[in-house]
Amino acid sequence: MNDTISKSAISIALYQPDIPQNTGTILRMAACLDLHAHIIEPCGFALNDRTLRRAGMDYLDRSTYTKHLSWSHFLEWTESESRRLVLATTKASHAFTDLDYLPNDILLFGRESVGVPENVHERADERITIPMREGERSLNLAISTAMVASEALRQLKAFPS
Repeated sequence: MNDTISKSAISIALYQPDIPQNTGTILRMAACLDLHAHIIEPCGFALNDRTLRRAGMDYLDRSTYTKHLSWSHFLEWTESESRRLVLATTKASHAFTDLDYLPNDILLFGRESVGVPENVHERADERITIPMREGERSLNLAISTAMVASEALRQLKAFPS
């Protein structure tokens, strides 16, 4: 794991993820798209290479991520870096394709089982959702993360060359 964070690039943040396979898949995607990831603990699994290896494969060695011991620790860091928090949530009315992304945004995703608590919703600078067919609850976390990150990279013309 490399811990280098660019101040000018978007990042992905996972709030207390529940499923190691999703986290491994997201770290693999982040490595391929040259995105830094933040993992906000506690996780619903032991956060180590063994639990992430199956989905992340050998990409984990090329991913860059930072573990934050708590929401408050992560929040202190975002505030010190003046980063905008963009929360993906089923409780938003603003579509992820309608937001104008900024180069230093942090795309925040909640737990697979319950999302994020109200205090995290309140702290988010922007709230976005992925429009879905009526009656459906949510998409898989890794798929949602890829969709939103791709839109942000597209808008910013920031896909790796």
